[in-house]
Amino acid sequence: MARLKVKYTEEIAPALMKKFQYKSVMQIPQIAKVIVNVGCGESKNNAKEIEAICKDIATITGQKPITTKARKSVANFKVREGETVGVKVTLRGDKMWEFLDRLFNVALPRVRDFRGINPNAFDGRGNYAMGLKEQLIFPEIEYDKVDKIRGMDICICTTATTDEEAKELLTMVGAPFHA
Repeated sequence: MARLKVKYTEEIAPALMKKFQYKSVMQIPQIAKVIVNVGCGESKNNAKEIEAICKDIATITGQKPITTKARKSVANFKVREGETVGVKVTLRGDKMWEFLDRLFNVALPRVRDFRGINPNAFDGRGNYAMGLKEQLIFPEIEYDKVDKIRGMDICICTTATTDEEAKELLTMVGAPFHA
């Protein structure tokens, strides 16, 4: 079982139950899933670049990504319906906990001039979204084998009903919010 999951069940869940005075254990906020997304707009016609993006994401998350297709054509963005516009992975269960552990404790501290993540990036319903500028902060990625530096979006979906509950949950899990 993942180290962070054990911490959640033994320490974090009882602390949240006590702090927010829940009447049922089912009201305690949990992390439902983590979505890692890489948009590849400029390389949409290049199959090798999309394959390289898939390989990087699979290495980082430990799960095979799926490609996302454009739902409709947009002339201003030079996108046609059905073209590949991104790559995404939805993590749940132990892989999700392992990924969050590596993200908060290994990858984010490797960012240059890192002071913490923005505490205002909640969506109003208890979900947190953040963007990374490069995939090189993850130790699994070898610098020499990277053809291009790409960013990614990470969305942490929780079962919390308010941003306050979600922020408390992520803080207890180890998210390094800046003051």
